[in-house]
Amino acid sequence: MSVFIQQLPALIGVVIGALGSYVAVVRGDRVRFRREQAARWEERRLAVYADYAQWVKKTVTVTYRVAAELGNDPHPDPLPLEEAKPLLAEATTRRDPSGESLIMLGSPGVVDKARTWVVAAMEMERFVREGRRDPAAWQALLERQRAGREGYYSAVREDLGLPPGHSARWPLPAADPGSAQR
Repeated sequence: MSVFIQQLPALIGVVIGALGSYVAVVRGDRVRFRREQAARWEERRLAVYADYAQWVKKTVTVTYRVAAELGNDPHPDPLPLEEAKPLLAEATTRRDPSGESLIMLGSPGVVDKARTWVVAAMEMERFVREGRRDPAAWQALLERQRAGREGYYSAVREDLGLPPGHSARWPLPAADPGSAQR
């Protein structure tokens, strides 16, 4: 028997081992690439979701302050509508592009909940721009906005696979009318 034939089983074993190693490395790289890509997209979605929420909340906060000026809300820092208009314009200008990113990257459930929340915020803005003085109607808008925000955050958590979070509904202590005189 020639030396080559004697060494053939070992050579075949080396070739099979090399092919097996190659296949294992390629499959591992593919799995790692997909996992890293999914993590990057998840991070990007989280950033888009947070950015959108920030600008909707900016609109809501400014409307709270204007509503306080109109006597509809107990916010401690009232703001006249004329001073609020540039802040509302900035919030809208920033919210619209982040809304486009949300539509592109967000899940359909998150986008639907975002729409519900922003519509409530827009109605709050319309309410204060009209100069309405109706605390009961304002409270109804606040409840719709709070429910919209809670729904949005729940949808975001579900989309990102996060555990349920806090509702962000904190009871506030009643205002002490006598404290303003001290």
